[in-house]
Amino acid sequence: MNNIVPPHALLSKLAPLIRLMRPRQWVKNAFVLAPLLFSGLFLDGVEVIKALWATLLFCLTSSAVYIVNDMHDVERDRQHPLKSKSRPLAAGTVSPRDAMILLAFLGLIVLLGSLSMPNVGAVLLGYIVMNLGYTFWMKHEPVLDIFTIASGFVLRVYAGAMALDAPVSGWMFVTTLCLALYLASVKRRQELLQSGNEGRKVLEKYSVALVERYAEMSATVALIFYSLFIMSEKPDMIMTIPVVLFGFFRYWYVVDMLEGGESPTDALFSDRQLQLTLLVWVVLCAWLLAVNKAVVPDLM
Repeated sequence: MNNIVPPHALLSKLAPLIRLMRPRQWVKNAFVLAPLLFSGLFLDGVEVIKALWATLLFCLTSSAVYIVNDMHDVERDRQHPLKSKSRPLAAGTVSPRDAMILLAFLGLIVLLGSLSMPNVGAVLLGYIVMNLGYTFWMKHEPVLDIFTIASGFVLRVYAGAMALDAPVSGWMFVTTLCLALYLASVKRRQELLQSGNEGRKVLEKYSVALVERYAEMSATVALIFYSLFIMSEKPDMIMTIPVVLFGFFRYWYVVDMLEGGESPTDALFSDRQLQLTLLVWVVLCAWLLAVNKAVVPDLM
């Protein structure tokens, strides 16, 4: 009995490992579910399970990528006022050995899980390769770093489509890309304003005015493409356009007035109106698609 580890002691050991996986960032993987929503297949239980399984695999894959990134940046993170405390490796609450064990464990789960969905596995492999390139090179290159971040969201949508074996939507891809470019540009803006050039090396090659123009252009184009998609292909969903517009306005408010936006996930978790806007949009889309019996697997 003396060898049994008390639950609170076990939890205290697991907590840093869980933080290393950055579960708060898993909300980004909700993009994997976008094809499920717009195809109308959310009414099919089997398809829902496929989409959720693909989302879980993407969550574990993204966590593995975060671990690699943290291992690579550990010395730099130790010099950062916030990351030195929030990143387990930089803070010393997780050893490099434990991080490697966790990384191997996640990799094994993703590999085995991908056997049931080879198409999704191929997308995950592409995501891993792209992010390795980002960690070791592309995050130091201006513009390329923003597009790499945005491309990760496009791959999430593509993985969702592959899981459902549904046609790929050009509309959905370009809208997702522009939305992600907007979020990435805002992130760089807030990093510049809050940390200056100390946050990351690539910030030396940006200015606040430049990334603001990137963000404004991306937001405008994302709204235009989404509106064109709705009006031309799914006119019954036109009621969702004002909700999306409000979401953009509210996010800019959080960024400018509440100094959020350095982490889009933190901005979402901290603002009730953003959370409510997202919930209203999802429920409204699902209701309109269900009412109009839009259950054909056609994302176009």
